[in-house]
Amino acid sequence: MPRLTRLTPDTAVGASRDLLADLVSRHGQIGDMVSTMANSPAVLGGYLQLSRAMGRAELDRRISERISIAVQVLQGCGLCLDAHVSAARALGVGEEEIERAHAGTSADPAIAAIIALALQVYREPTSITDEQVDALRGHGYSDRATADVVGVVALNVLTGAFNLLAGLAPGSDTGA
Repeated sequence: MPRLTRLTPDTAVGASRDLLADLVSRHGQIGDMVSTMANSPAVLGGYLQLSRAMGRAELDRRISERISIAVQVLQGCGLCLDAHVSAARALGVGEEEIERAHAGTSADPAIAAIIALALQVYREPTSITDEQVDALRGHGYSDRATADVVGVVALNVLTGAFNLLAGLAPGSDTGA
């Protein structure tokens, strides 16, 4: 059951009202997470900026979705996990690779290495070694793509933690 109020451009105030009105005018509708994030214009604005920025990431989206799946399995946000599994499928990631992502790996050693890095960024970033970063270069990842991993993880931490706090889960639509 949702714990926080879902806002609309009519019920939000200040910066949140403006952000929601812009989103509705561009997309026609807004989801539960965004409408609930509007309770904090700082959180909503930060999410929108980070989300847009990560849309310009160099890291292949089929890889970032697998990273997102692995992170959300650990974080426990069912709403996010469902969304990332659906996105991975839409991008043509096969069911076996989606299952491997649930386990934090891939059949492709290069993708397995970058998922492992992402999970380390999530769990224990102080344990990342120079050798790991060099190995990613050996797999063909640029420094930019490697740096993008932090953005993917950060976006997942933000959305997953917010949804868990707000009580948003698959099927928790508030109907407004």
